[in-house]
Order: sequence, then structure tokens, then C-alpha cells
Amino acid sequence: MTGGRVAVRHSLVTRLLVTSVLIAIAAIVSTAWLAASTATRAIRQEQGRSLTEDKGVYDMLVGYAAGHADWSGVSALIQQRAAKLGRRITLTTPDRAVIADSGPGPSLAAARPSATVDPLNLDLALTGGTERIDARVTGPFRIPPDQRDSLRKIAADEVSCLRKNGADGKVTEQPSGRPVVTVIGADAGKIELYCDRRVPFEITRSEVKPLRNLSTLVSRCVGMPANYEVGVWPDFSTYFAKVDAANGTAAEIPAAAPMPDTGIPATASRVRGCVEKSRRTMLQPYVAPAALLFVTDPGTGADQTRFTLSRPNTIRIVATTGAVLLATILVTVLVGRRLVRPLRALTDAADRHHPAPVSTQDEIGRLARALNDSTERRDRAEAQRRAMVSDVAHELRTPLTNIRSWLEAAQDDLAPTDAQLLGLLHEEAVLLQHIIDDLSDLAEADAGTLRIHAEPVHLRDVLTQVVDGHRAPAHAAGVHLSVAVDGDPVVAADAVRLRQLVGNLVSNGIRYTPRGGSVTVGADGSEITVRDTGVGIVPADLPRIFDRFWRADESRSRSTGGSGLGLAIARKLAEAHGGTIEVASTPGEGTVFTIRLP
Repeated sequence: MTGGRVAVRHSLVTRLLVTSVLIAIAAIVSTAWLAASTATRAIRQEQGRSLTEDKGVYDMLVGYAAGHADWSGVSALIQQRAAKLGRRITLTTPDRAVIADSGPGPSLAAARPSATVDPLNLDLALTGGTERIDARVTGPFRIPPDQRDSLRKIAADEVSCLRKNGADGKVTEQPSGRPVVTVIGADAGKIELYCDRRVPFEITRSEVKPLRNLSTLVSRCVGMPANYEVGVWPDFSTYFAKVDAANGTAAEIPAAAPMPDTGIPATASRVRGCVEKSRRTMLQPYVAPAALLFVTDPGTGADQTRFTLSRPNTIRIVATTGAVLLATILVTVLVGRRLVRPLRALTDAADRHHPAPVSTQDEIGRLARALNDSTERRDRAEAQRRAMVSDVAHELRTPLTNIRSWLEAAQDDLAPTDAQLLGLLHEEAVLLQHIIDDLSDLAEADAGTLRIHAEPVHLRDVLTQVVDGHRAPAHAAGVHLSVAVDGDPVVAADAVRLRQLVGNLVSNGIRYTPRGGSVTVGADGSEITVRDTGVGIVPADLPRIFDRFWRADESRSRSTGGSGLGLAIARKLAEAHGGTIEVASTPGEGTVFTIRLP
């Protein structure tokens, strides 16, 4: 089983949190969108109505200002329009002095005006056009009725020419009295190749002086030299002319001719700006002064933007809310089923004693792995328990059978009761005691009650005692036993248990080393090695040599292969000291056991 905490990105808590946040975000966004869209739609409808009303009032007042030099007669007009709209209409000077008011109401000193009424500087957001000067402001450019007939005849001739060339024209009259021909059904640029456009350039007697004055103002604004000027046509388009100072006439300069270098760029935009500025100067005396317009609610004094929750809006809110609720329930059910599915799989696996499927990396996946590991450990422990019971029974059966056989033979007078029989019985009893002592040590180690009394120990002394204690069996087996310690290392260990640990390894080395071989016990610091030149261990058997009752050669008996508990006890003793034991072996060359103590 893998220890540690589950990664945050795989955590079940994270998934639940993310799911809850996503559902909440979806619900909030949907509700906010619904509220915003519904309110926006209703407000836009109301604003559109209000804007239409404001635009109508604005256009009415601009038209009045375009034809009057002051606001003296505007009150009646405002009263009539306010009664029709149910709004309060107030007109003030730029410094908020009231010019006309449709009725009493809150002070407008800090209110935001609906628009500025100035026919010479129109609010393009309300008019939707591109011209800043209202066309109804004619001033000195208004053509008297007795001079309009000639212009109308020219316009009629132009329409006839258009019709002869496959097009048509429409004649409209501007507030100044000048007709305008609009081409219908053909490209105006191509029609001009066949028909002269005379109406925009035909100057009446009444227009000569104001156009001359306008040309003078524009030329001065542009910065033309003394012998050049900017001419202005009746439609306020411009041309450049050269002035003859002797007779006071001006000749138009062809478009292809180079302009003189005046030092001031006479660009089209600059000329247009000067024409507009000069027109304002000439028209200012003919219009009413600029004024602030307020169109407000009579009671509150604020812009009247109403929002009502209509039946369609109510249905839309209820439908969207229901859809969000249904989607939330559906997502919650799907996520809940997805989260519960692995828990059901764990329950089924536990009931059937099968491995649990591991399909996620969250806490549930970790639980499944833990259950699988627990099942494997339980099965492995059960198998080891059965194998150990069988091995213990097998190991105890042989000496007990020998003792029983000899005793029964003595009872039946088949074997003499002498010192030899007693010696055999004593040998078998010693073997039984040895196996029982080993099992007792393993039981204490498994139970965690194996006592280790650590104190400073000189390794040279301990290893020398072990070697001296095994010289007799080594000599009998024809094996050379020696000790090689580098310096005089001191470690914290239990001297008795340490001798038992190293003694088991030495006994194992003597047992598996052929006659003429050697076993060497060495130490370097806190590292102890037991090296032999025996038969070695094949790589496939190395992972199992510390298992209980296991022998590399299955044909060996307890007399030739030991009880099979020595190496298991050695590992437990090393672990009890807080150390480790490792083995390295080459078949046919020998084996090296390495003990590393803290």
C-alpha cells in the first residue's frame, strides 16, 4: 500500500468542491444572465421610448431656436409638449437659470441635462446625422420667394436630362428655399457625364453678398495669401480662386493646377472646419442662444427609466430558474452515482473476497488498494501460518520419533539401556530444545517483545568470542575459520543477541562450505561481514533465504541443513538492533552476509 496523502488534484474532497463550485457558478451565471438580459431588454425598451420622447422634444426646440433669435415664445410650446408626454420639460441657460419650465418640481441644480439645445452645434447622438449645424438655420442665406423660380426651372431641366439618360430624379426644397435634385435609379457619378449639375452652383442675387462674406471669413481662417481666396458655393462646398486686385474679380483655379505654397496646409478637413466655424459666426445673430434641456419625472426630478416585470419576463425567469434547478439536480445525481459506484464495487469485492477494482487515484482508490493489500497480507499470513505449522510438525516429528523408537526398543529389551542409548536420547532432546528455542525467539520478535539491551560493545571482542565458539565444528568440517577486524570499532548493541546473530551466520557458512574452504568474520566500523567460500546461492533463491524453514537444497535434512530458522532469526535480531542484513552470493564461489548496525 502506498503511504502518504492523496494528491490534491485526485482528492475526493477536491472533486466534490470543484463539482459544487461548478454547479454554483453555473446557477449564478444563469441567474445573473437571466436577470441582466431581462432587465436590459426592459430597460432598453424604456430607454428607447424615453430617447424617442427626448429626441422629439430636442428636435422641436432646435427647430424653434433655428428660427428665432431668442426663447421668449417657447413656454407655450413646452407646456403643450409636456402635457402630451406626461413629463416635466425644463429649459435653462448654461448656468442653470430657468428659461422655461412646464411645471413645478425638484431643483435641477445638480441634475444631468438630457441635451444641450444649440442649432449651431447639434447633438449627433440624438440627430443621428453628421452635420453639426441644423439645416433649418438659414440666416442671410435664405432665398426670397421671387428668386426661387429660376432655380426650380434649372432643377426641372436637370431632372429631364436624367430621365433622357435612363435615370430619374427627385426635387426637394431646403429650408433656405434652394431646390436639391436627388438622382434615382443610376450611379450619380456616371449621370454627371451627360447632365450638368447646375443647381448647387447657381448663385442668386440674395446669396452673392453672404457667400462673399463667408468666403472672406473662410480664407482668413485657412490663412490664404492676399491674392488667393477660398470660394464657397451655395451648398457650402468650396473651391480655390485667384483674386485680381485691379478689378476685384476672382478666377477659379482648376483642380489639376498646383496650389501656391502659403506655409499653411489647406487640407480638405481644415477647409471644412473653417467653413463650419465661419458659418457659425454669420448665423449666430439669427438663432436663440444655447440652452440646457431637462426631460424628467415630475415627482422625482430624475430620468424616468421604468422597469416592469411583464408576463413574458416572468415566464422567462421561471423557465430559466426551473432549467437551472433541473440541470443542478441532474448533475448532482450523475456525480453522486459516479462517486458511489466504486464504493459499491468495494462492498461487492469484500463480500465475495475478491480483489477490489482500483480505477481512481482519490481516497476511494487508496481505500481499494488498502483493502487489496490487507487481503493479500491476510492470505499470505494464512499461507505462512499453515506452512509454519506443517514445518514445525515436520521438524519436531523426526527427533520425537527417534526418541520414541529408542524408548520402545529399550522397553522391549531390543536395545540395551546403556550410556550409548542415553547419549542418543540426549542428542535428540538437545535438537528439540534447539528448535523450541528458535521458535520462541521468532515468536518474541513477531510479538515485538524481543528484548535488546543496547550498550557500547567492542566488536573485536564479540566476533572473537563467536569464532572461538565455532572452531570445533569448523575443524570437524575441515573449514578454516578466521576473524579480520579493522581497528577496534565500538557499537551500541546487545552483546548476547549480537553473538547469537553472528553465530547463526557462521554456523550457516560452515554448514555450506566444503572441506578445505574458509569462513571469515570481519568488521569495518559498524558493518559486520561473514564471508565463506561455499557452494553459493543461485539468484532465484536469494529472496527466500530468510524465510522460515526454507532450505536451498530441499533434499537436506535438519541434520545436514539445520532447522531452517537460523537466517530468519538473524534478520529479526538485526532489525531489533535497528539495523539491516543483506546477502550477496555467486554460485560455486561463496556467499557474503553483511550486517549494518546504526
